[in-house]
Amino acid sequence: MYHKIRKRYRYVRPLTLFVSALLIVAMAKAGTADGDTGIKAATDLLNKYFKTGTILLYSIGAVVGLVGASKVYSKWSNGDSDTTKVASAWFGACIFLVVVATVLSSFFGVEQ
Repeated sequence: MYHKIRKRYRYVRPLTLFVSALLIVAMAKAGTADGDTGIKAATDLLNKYFKTGTILLYSIGAVVGLVGASKVYSKWSNGDSDTTKVASAWFGACIFLVVVATVLSSFFGVEQ
């Protein structure tokens, strides 16, 4: 039985050695890369997409605001008792999205 298993998986050892050698070469090549250039490129990319992300957060906040306002109005019109809870959750979600967009822009030092 051992011979059947060994025969079936005879390619595993060479494949493991090849993958290990490939990983060692890749790590050695990555170790010689200039870290400053990579960080600068990542910072430039972040600054490039930051305004789009902020607009996306504000847009999501607007949609959440409209949906939440209609939900609160519906509950208020029907006379539900938990209108205050729903209104506070809706208002909190809108404020959270606006604050997150503002805090992220000040944290990363990105001018809009």
